[in-house]
Amino acid sequence: MTLFERVKLIARKRGLSLVSINDSANLGKNAIYKWKTQTPNSDALKSVAKVLNVSTDYLLGNTDEMIPNKKGSSKPEEIDLDAALENKGVVMRFQGKELSDKAKRGILDIIKLVDGDED
Repeated sequence: MTLFERVKLIARKRGLSLVSINDSANLGKNAIYKWKTQTPNSDALKSVAKVLNVSTDYLLGNTDEMIPNKKGSSKPEEIDLDAALENKGVVMRFQGKELSDKAKRGILDIIKLVDGDED
């Protein structure tokens, strides 16, 4: 997958247009479209990565992690699963497909059953 294709895919997942990303990153007119045939400078790449909330390495295809763990951190980031599953604004995916709120609720119910926690 090319850099342009990866930016386009992430933009679609985020519900953003390439024009809006281009504007938010303060790039010249149609700069991202030029990435089909030209390599962007590092500042432009960093700006787009920041707008999309991903790493530059992810955009370049060097990693499959959108946001790698912070360097020097020995502890993984903790996530309150109960809050994440209950929050309708949280996007969760399985096998690349976004989970519905009903599916998230089902996961939470299963976890509560396994854990023995009855609400």
